[in-house]
Amino acid sequence: MEALHKKDARKSVFSDYDYSNFYYGAGEDPVNLLGPFCEWYEEAKPNGYYLYSEPLSSAPATHVRVRNGKTGALHDLLNLASYNYLGISYRDEVKQAAVEAVTRYGLGASGSPILSGTFDIHEELAREVAAFKGKDAAILFPTGYSANVGFISSIMRSGDTIFCDQYSHASIVDGAILAKSKTVFFRHNNPLDLERKLGGVRGKKLVVVEGVYSMDGDVCVLPDVVDVAKRHGARVLIDEAHSTFLFGANGRGVAEHFGLDKEVDFHLGTFSKSLGGQGGFVCGTRDLVDYANAFGRSRFFSCNLAPPIVAGLRAGLRIVEQEPELRAKLWSNVAYLRRRFAEEGIDIGKSTSQVMPVLVNNDAKVFAVAEKIQDRGLFLQPVTYPAVPKHRSRLRISVSAAHSEEDLEQAVQIIVGVLREEGICRP
Repeated sequence: MEALHKKDARKSVFSDYDYSNFYYGAGEDPVNLLGPFCEWYEEAKPNGYYLYSEPLSSAPATHVRVRNGKTGALHDLLNLASYNYLGISYRDEVKQAAVEAVTRYGLGASGSPILSGTFDIHEELAREVAAFKGKDAAILFPTGYSANVGFISSIMRSGDTIFCDQYSHASIVDGAILAKSKTVFFRHNNPLDLERKLGGVRGKKLVVVEGVYSMDGDVCVLPDVVDVAKRHGARVLIDEAHSTFLFGANGRGVAEHFGLDKEVDFHLGTFSKSLGGQGGFVCGTRDLVDYANAFGRSRFFSCNLAPPIVAGLRAGLRIVEQEPELRAKLWSNVAYLRRRFAEEGIDIGKSTSQVMPVLVNNDAKVFAVAEKIQDRGLFLQPVTYPAVPKHRSRLRISVSAAHSEEDLEQAVQIIVGVLREEGICRP
């Protein structure tokens, strides 16, 4: 595939290629793109154009040991890439709970939730999550992705209409595809466009938004969305993957933050972000949970969550309830980093949360920037198309309550130094 090694007909060079170049292929063989993709992939890694899937050999704490994908060497790095927003995943009480569960239950559930895979510990976690969220009941899913896919497709059908923010997570889009509903995208965080799209639509309608958008870090304008949806007879689902356990007076999420817990119809969340574990959940009425249990294909055709994970999640949930100071520390860290980035002229877009995109806006240069940053001791990952729009590439920061101010200042100095060298922020 010589086009990968020289300018092609569009005058693209090797570093201009990404996954999108290998999505569609000519011919009738479904594997006809394997060769070209693997050629690009194998050359991308040593040339610094593929910095993903670098393995960690330590807990996802504030400092991690990472094997460099280009050189194979191990490096100890300051970590601002992991979701572990409250620093819970490696707490001693969480690990001890998981160890005790391994001793009692073994490694995995060894069954579907509707057959032999539901244990007492699953039911206890579901009750505790529902109580925390102030709802009647909760249903657990193997992942946050499967929660969106399974729940959306369980309540929506062909002939129904799903309205999604244009920056919706892939799991929301895939849930709509599985439901075979008509999918209508409205402009990001734009209730006026949502109103235009809802106008005149009949039948069953569902509006899906996210509490915090995972690539931009901005918060949903939920009051306006709920108002528009209710006036048009639409139900509202909020995906609080990046906001549950963080926002609101009790940590219930963005819906609580805006005082709209009761107005939002369906509340979805994950355990992989703030609790640092694995799994997803949906909270609502008992009738809703029973129905989703019967029709959520991504749940009942999967093995249930491993009991040691569930035990760790229960311990993590207790920490969230008993230590509200963790949320306070997180927001203090977020405020510090926002202030320092503003002082240094670093563009983080419209982020108002613990998710901060350092905007590079150069799809080829972002990999060189990420490589330099890692070489100087900071673990961050580049994000490019198709995860974000073309020419809106970025480095995504995840702030944790476990970070010290010294950690954050070190990160600022590294990022500012590299971006200035690359001409991306003011000198």
